[in-house]
Amino acid sequence: PEGDLKKGLLELCRWGAGLLAVPCNTAHFFIDRFRSELPVPLVHIVDATVTRAMRASPRGAWLIATGGTMASGLYPKKAAELGYRFLEPGDDVKALVTDAITLVKAGRLPESGDVMKTIVARLRAAADLPVVGACTELPLAYDASGLPPEGMVSSLDSLARECVGRLYGREI
Repeated sequence: PEGDLKKGLLELCRWGAGLLAVPCNTAHFFIDRFRSELPVPLVHIVDATVTRAMRASPRGAWLIATGGTMASGLYPKKAAELGYRFLEPGDDVKALVTDAITLVKAGRLPESGDVMKTIVARLRAAADLPVVGACTELPLAYDASGLPPEGMVSSLDSLARECVGRLYGREI
C-alpha cells in the first residue's frame, strides 16, 4: 500500500494540488514513511484530530478505531508528544467498534447507531470522557446513534476543518 499511496499523492501534486489530505487514519502509518518527500503540505489526520481532541476535552478522551489504526500506535504516539491522554477500550468494546464499522460499510446505519450507543455507554461508565472516532465509518455510526454531537471528536471532521483552515486562513 505504501507505494500506491505515494504514487497517488505524487500524481495529485503533478496535477497541481497545493494541499493534500487523506481521509483514512490507517493510511497515515504508511504516509509517515514518505511524508517528507511530498512537494506540497499534507494535512495529517492524526495531528488534526489530536489537536481538536485536546481543545474539546483537555482531560483526555477515549480512542476508538480499527484494529489496524489501534495497532499502529499513531494516536497514542502523537498524544504523548503533546502531553495528551487517550484511554483505550477493552477487547469487548473493541469488538463492538468493529461491528459498528462493519454495519456502516454495509449501509446499516440505524443498527450501527445502536451499537455505538452501547460502546459509548460502556466507555462513559468507566470514565466520562468524549470519544475520538479515528475511523471514517465511526462518525457515521455516532451520528446515527442520536447521541449529542459534542460527545465525539471525529477524525473526518477534524481533517476537513484543518483543510478549510489552511485553505481559507480561518478556523471553523
